[in-house]
Amino acid sequence: YLYFVFLTGYEVHGMEKIPEEGPALIIFYHGAIPIDFYYFMAKIFIHKGRTCRVVADHFVFKIPGFSLLLDVFCALHGPREKCVEILRSGHLLAISPGGVREALLSDETYNIIWGNRKGFAQVAIDAKVPIIPMFTQNIREGFRSLGGTRLFRWLYEKFRYPFAPMYGGFPVKLRTYLGDPIPYDPKITAEELAEKAKNAVQALIDEHQRIPGNIMSALLERFHKKQKIN
Repeated sequence: YLYFVFLTGYEVHGMEKIPEEGPALIIFYHGAIPIDFYYFMAKIFIHKGRTCRVVADHFVFKIPGFSLLLDVFCALHGPREKCVEILRSGHLLAISPGGVREALLSDETYNIIWGNRKGFAQVAIDAKVPIIPMFTQNIREGFRSLGGTRLFRWLYEKFRYPFAPMYGGFPVKLRTYLGDPIPYDPKITAEELAEKAKNAVQALIDEHQRIPGNIMSALLERFHKKQKIN
């Protein structure tokens, strides 16, 4: 993973939107493999001196030998009360509402697959923290999933386990974009806040991602596009 990130020349745009101290909830689009988030966590630690907890799907906690890695990435599997507690303690917390379903079933069109999930919004409301939207350009071109095929989609919905094979490791250009924070509003409902967060992530996709994604174009962006880095 680190070798792959080294090859991509990873960038973060909008790092100043991460608070120097105090809590915030980061909501991000989930690639086939969220390698962008791993490196994003390292960037936060290097530039802000902060760690960022992340909510992971329950199945990863059952993978043999993964416990140490999950500890390093400060991963947890809820519940909602635990997430609120972490934020109230002043920490950063990241959640991908699409989770494994988005990782497997989304594709190069970068469709957001959140369903009716609004628990993350209720967490932000209960903890009284802002939501920071996040999206990484070309994350689907680095690694891709075959989960969108009928068989693998059925297997996931039936067993709730990611059977779908993945391929990739392409050294495409990865740029993570952070949107403007959505401030805490005591008058907003969880449904309304979830919709605002989804629209904010979608806006980042619309602005920064070529649709449909193209592996060759993403590779060439390493040489043809120069952008100011925060």
